[in-house]
Amino acid sequence: MEIKQTRADDVATLFLSGRFDFSSHRTFKEAYSACLADAGVNTLEVNLAHVAYLDSSALGMLLMLRERGETLNKKVVLRNPNEIVAQILDIANFNKLFTIVNS
Repeated sequence: MEIKQTRADDVATLFLSGRFDFSSHRTFKEAYSACLADAGVNTLEVNLAHVAYLDSSALGMLLMLRERGETLNKKVVLRNPNEIVAQILDIANFNKLFTIVNS
């Protein structure tokens, strides 16, 4: 999986592409940890538009991110999940745990 990061004002965005699975654990954690450590970031968006595959370990990583974000009073938003990813998030009831935005 590839991760690109941008920041606009107080919003950091992680653009994920490829397979989001257990092998992405370290890369994903390093990327979001840097965003959470930045005092100027209030919202962390995870853009899922180009994620080709998402497994249960990826869901766990997103939950871990949410928990760490809440501890630091930072909002975590999932943005633009493609159709397959959106179905997985829906089955896992992530819409009750995260703000999911399609734009």
